[in-house]
Amino acid sequence: MKFIIADDHPLFREALSGALTPLFEGLEVLEAESTDALIELLARSKDVDLLLLDLSMPGANWFETLATVKERYPALPIVMVSANDDIDVISQAITLGAKGYITKATPTKTIAEAIDIVLSGEQWLPADIAEKMTFNSGNMNDMLERFKELTPKQVLVLKYVRAGMMNKQIAHEMNVTEATVKAHISAALKKLDINTRTQAVLLMDKLQIN
Repeated sequence: MKFIIADDHPLFREALSGALTPLFEGLEVLEAESTDALIELLARSKDVDLLLLDLSMPGANWFETLATVKERYPALPIVMVSANDDIDVISQAITLGAKGYITKATPTKTIAEAIDIVLSGEQWLPADIAEKMTFNSGNMNDMLERFKELTPKQVLVLKYVRAGMMNKQIAHEMNVTEATVKAHISAALKKLDINTRTQAVLLMDKLQIN
């Protein structure tokens, strides 16, 4: 696999690269210290699997780098990595196309788990942030009504997600393909008007859905 870490602090890039390399077999990590350097790196690098992008990059204002990369490379999964945990900032990052948002205080193991989820095609947020985003989007009655719109299979998939199962495990349990599992999850999240499987789990907990 090939990741790019874009951050203007060399010690952070080095630390994150060193922490992730043992967790992903054969991982190649490329680094960029500014927006211009990142754009040049993306132009000459093929088959990049993931971009770990700092929120505030030299050479751009706030979300400008994220917006630029998403416009030029729409298929590239981007995970924001920042010390900023403001809920409005995170919501904006997700709206602009980030597949995840990791605070710099997040343990390495959790970062690896988040990357696995993003690489599977889903979004990831820290649980406490996901909860705030979930319940900022509507009251409990509205959420319950949305949940009632899910099909039985969509509910079943979310129950497996709640049990901590990954897509491959869910596919095995349901005797379907991983693509089918992803489709069920995507459809369920759209109906619930939320972005991530973590938000779905928190919602089920709040609604006491078993």
